[in-house]
Amino acid sequence: MKKLLSIIILFFISINSFSQDFQGKAFYQSKTTMDLGSWGSRMSAEQKSAMKDRMKPYLEKTFILTFNRTESTFEEEERLDAPGSGRSGMGAMFMSAGSGNPEMYKNIKEKVYLQENEFFGKKFLVNDKLPEFVWEMTGEQKQIGNYICFKAVGKRVNDNFSWESLRGSRNQTSKDSTNKENDNNQKISDVDEETNTKVEEIEEVVVDAKIETIVAWYTPQIPISNGPEQSYGLPGLILELNTKNTTMLCSKIVLNPEKKDEIIRPTKGDVVTKKEYTDMVQFKMQEMRDNRGRSRGGRWN
Repeated sequence: MKKLLSIIILFFISINSFSQDFQGKAFYQSKTTMDLGSWGSRMSAEQKSAMKDRMKPYLEKTFILTFNRTESTFEEEERLDAPGSGRSGMGAMFMSAGSGNPEMYKNIKEKVYLQENEFFGKKFLVNDKLPEFVWEMTGEQKQIGNYICFKAVGKRVNDNFSWESLRGSRNQTSKDSTNKENDNNQKISDVDEETNTKVEEIEEVVVDAKIETIVAWYTPQIPISNGPEQSYGLPGLILELNTKNTTMLCSKIVLNPEKKDEIIRPTKGDVVTKKEYTDMVQFKMQEMRDNRGRSRGGRWN
């Protein structure tokens, strides 16, 4: 009870010290562990090590959260690929389709997020509600940099695109892909029309909707109910976020920079929900995988 009271007091002291137009930037180091699944059991230790080295650019990234009191953008920091780290295989196919880490706009007052995506040359604007987080305060605390942070455990529905669900859906969608064997030359502008005809058939396959447990460390010293990715809803900025396979840790904070960045609400692209976009991407990726597998005599690496 005393710890909860101290959090509340610290929050209100901090919120009164910030001006109405204040802005900040938080830099997060993201590290994701790679689950090789059934592939891993067939690989030697050397092969696993080589695979992880090739995947490192995808698994270790830096993100920037630019925020004010109610809005934010979350984007990957630009970097040059290191020599020899060229993309190949599934990662290259996914990136060439235009699905990387596009900037995410978030409005915590309206509880919405928007994301401009380009998929096979066609622009889409994902416009959806922020997920509902159910947070439980634990009372635990630790220091991150110069900030006192408190631990909270949350739950949400995770409907993010998953390569695991794509592997699991192969048998269920291969029949449809076979019937479309000659579609490789189809105009990309028709990708959304093509997908809409299949959504009902694969509805139970394409969305990896699971209840996910998240551990967050937030600081009331920065009284903004925001955080990396879609996280929000705590009485302070989230400086560390731990999900099943990914940890995001804040390494740098800049408050009220002299040059402020304008937080722009995106508007370009055909408006779709997150589920509609995920359905389309996963169906198209499955189709490409099946086509590639047939061209290699039934194998896909």
